[in-house]
Amino acid sequence: MPYDRVDALLSGDVSAAAIWNAPSYIVEQLGFRKIVDSTFMAGFMFGAQTEPDDVERYFKALRRAQMELDLAAERYKHYYAKEIPARYTELVDVRAFGPGERIVFLPYTEEMYERSQEWMQARDLFPTNETRLTYGEAVLV
Repeated sequence: MPYDRVDALLSGDVSAAAIWNAPSYIVEQLGFRKIVDSTFMAGFMFGAQTEPDDVERYFKALRRAQMELDLAAERYKHYYAKEIPARYTELVDVRAFGPGERIVFLPYTEEMYERSQEWMQARDLFPTNETRLTYGEAVLV
């Protein structure tokens, strides 16, 4: 978990960790430095019964929220104090935190889906007896 990684860094159990968002701001303020920058892609999963219009409204709200953060991040940084574990609140100043993760609203293409599936299969991440969904079955377009 993200804050377990912070704990492991602070205790010296590990010398490096992959972290993002608030944990990265915490360790930066506590003297750690970034060695490698990276990105990641996260998918959103919704149950089959979820209405596509509800999904669209959800993403529209995320876009509006991100725009508000882009325009007035300082207004919202104090909420980090509620997000981070209490054991860190006295150690860091959330006013110096960045705006957090960004969502890049790009389509998830069939090529991306296939490459991801191949990557997961090559690493045996899921049981081989599971039925693999096609792009059209798995992705709401």
